[in-house]
Amino acid sequence: MNSSSKAIQKMVISAMLIAVGIVIPMFSPIKVVIEPASFTLASHVAIMIGMFISPGVTVAVAIGTTIGFLLGGFPITVVARAGSHIVFALLGAVYFAKKPEVLYNPTKCVLAFFVLSLIHAICEVIVVLPFYLNGQPVDNFYYVVFGLVGVGTVVHSMVDFFIARAVYQLIPQAKTARTKIA
Repeated sequence: MNSSSKAIQKMVISAMLIAVGIVIPMFSPIKVVIEPASFTLASHVAIMIGMFISPGVTVAVAIGTTIGFLLGGFPITVVARAGSHIVFALLGAVYFAKKPEVLYNPTKCVLAFFVLSLIHAICEVIVVLPFYLNGQPVDNFYYVVFGLVGVGTVVHSMVDFFIARAVYQLIPQAKTARTKIA
């Protein structure tokens, strides 16, 4: 495959992942929203699959899904949290580009996912802090910001990482099955 074909392939994959990344939070039946936190099963899967492909795909998906959340009318805290994904996702994409074998080593994979989940949570906490530090008292500030957003993001991120890894590992099998059928 020549370089222009590869570029087109990555662009199409990015577009498909952006669409998936927008559709899942909009229509998923498995969703819990406790402002400013929202936990939708598999909502990070598209960005995480992008991380396994390339940094460029990851950035495109992170930006595209953030714009999708904005245009979809999601609360500004959700849009801001989506925008923060570019940080952990790009770091993860660069790491997996340099060390793709980590995805196939269960121990190293869990450790990498956990570190990226912590970075993900820190970014989301930083992004929501300005909404809660505007001078007005907030009941249960620490619980809301550090508990729901911080700890909740780590748990949610880990679950989505395992889903993304499982889906990503099935892709070559689907390609092999499709080739055998054709």
